[in-house]
Formats: sequence, C-alpha cells, structure tokens
Amino acid sequence: MNNRNKRSDPNNELYRAILLLKTPEECYNFFVDLCTVSELKAMEQRFEVARLLNQGMIYNDILEQTGASSATISRVNRCLNYGTDAYREIFGRLDGQEEEA
Repeated sequence: MNNRNKRSDPNNELYRAILLLKTPEECYNFFVDLCTVSELKAMEQRFEVARLLNQGMIYNDILEQTGASSATISRVNRCLNYGTDAYREIFGRLDGQEEEA
C-alpha cells in the first residue's frame, strides 16, 4: 500500500480498468467522465511539469511555460526524485515509442 495515502489501494478495480483502455481517445474519454475539468487539467499540468523537469528545465522556465505554481513544481520534483520512479519509467516508454515511429 502507498505510504502517502493510507486509504489508497493499488489493487483497486479502477487501476485494472485503466489498463483495459486501448486507445488515447478511449483513455481521454474515460478520464473526462471520471474527473472534473479541474482535476484533469491539474493532472495534465503535473505530467507536463514532470516531463520538463526530467528534461532538465529550471523552475522559472517551467513556471513560465506551464503556469504551474512553484509549490506544484516542487511537489512534482520531489516525486520525480524521491518517488516510485513511475514518471521516469513512463518517460522511458514514451521515448521508446517515439524512436519506433
């Protein structure tokens, strides 16, 4: 179980459902139905911040480019450097897809 959120369960059916999505459009539609507009925008912004941090961009440039607060950038940076390495794993997979294309 994730130590950051004792109520969260990695075996929850939600995560299995996400793995069943087959296309980016299907995934988008699922998340549009699941999340509020604000929640979806926040997740998209955090992912973009993580991508830019992973590329070595500095806080001020990320703030300018994304509009994310310094607190959000700091939180994402902490996850990127001390989290579960999920961001880096996904970035590696995305990079692999780009190389195949």
